[in-house]
Amino acid sequence: MAAEKRSAPAPGVVPPRGGRLITAARIVFVTLVGYGGYLLGDALGLGSPWLAPIWILGGGLAGVAVLALEQAARRVPLSRLFVGALGALGGVLLAQLVAAALIVFVEPIGSPAGRGFLSLLLAYLGVVFALRREEELGGVTRRMFPGAGGLPEEGYKVLDTSVIIDGRIADVCQAGFLEGTILVPQYVLRELQQIADSSDPLKRNRGRRGLDVLQRLQRMPSIRTELSDLDFPDIREVDRRLIETARTVGGAVVTNDYNLNKVAELHGVRVLNVNELTNALRPVFLPGEVLQVHVLREGKEAAQGVAYLEDGTMVVVDQGRRCIGQTVSVTVTTVLQTAAGRMVFARLADEHSGGRR
Repeated sequence: MAAEKRSAPAPGVVPPRGGRLITAARIVFVTLVGYGGYLLGDALGLGSPWLAPIWILGGGLAGVAVLALEQAARRVPLSRLFVGALGALGGVLLAQLVAAALIVFVEPIGSPAGRGFLSLLLAYLGVVFALRREEELGGVTRRMFPGAGGLPEEGYKVLDTSVIIDGRIADVCQAGFLEGTILVPQYVLRELQQIADSSDPLKRNRGRRGLDVLQRLQRMPSIRTELSDLDFPDIREVDRRLIETARTVGGAVVTNDYNLNKVAELHGVRVLNVNELTNALRPVFLPGEVLQVHVLREGKEAAQGVAYLEDGTMVVVDQGRRCIGQTVSVTVTTVLQTAAGRMVFARLADEHSGGRR
């Protein structure tokens, strides 16, 4: 039963359709190309019975090579494919002009074989040159393929497992602070399903919450959410897969994982950290401001009390131990920014005012 449950699709998340149909179409394509290889050999007068298997095998290998190129092309942004095709076309046209000019001095260059060799050579050079100069052609690709040029404000936002389970990303999207397309790789979805099927109740609840968040994102009309089949099976770590996925699609990784944040930055991939956004949106407190806080427990130092603001900011109250369980007025003395967030140090407002008198 557990295995059957794991193989079921995630609730609320629509899996990609037509996978079996595409596989069948590829098998038919390779078969037809293999038969085309046999017909080519027969047309060339080399269709003897003992050569027929070789032509069929050659045609089948050509079909497999085309499918391999198709898989490789899926990992390349459309803008890069366009730039490469543009460079190849320019190289072929230049080859015809060069052949017409050189035929006077080198007669063999005008033959079909000579023109074909020169076309292949200059087409390759055109592709390399165009891709090396892709940044200079960015204006053209951005006009022809809006959102595919890797612009941060319009590109893909690749979600990791932790930020989906956290849930705040749905509120950020609903508020309109995140633009572009939300991309959820299939390996992240599989990881969520494994967590949701865990025997540990805490992990199971976290996984189900993540699936609910994905369903909520899919229902938002203001944001586009896509499931991606892009994967890197040779990379075991999910974090590295996320980084490669974001790099391939020209997008950014959305996370609240500190380690993933640092590793992605080292690889030159843009990161949107929800925790950093939360810290940036917390109110700024200046020394001397008066706050109303509820003291919950004692602090590490003697006579200290600890309270929390609505956004989770910790307030350490000097001499606040005797006020545990009470709501008191405190005066801010110091604000400390740490890696874990912001801490506010304060003292009781009554004592402060009494000392001044």
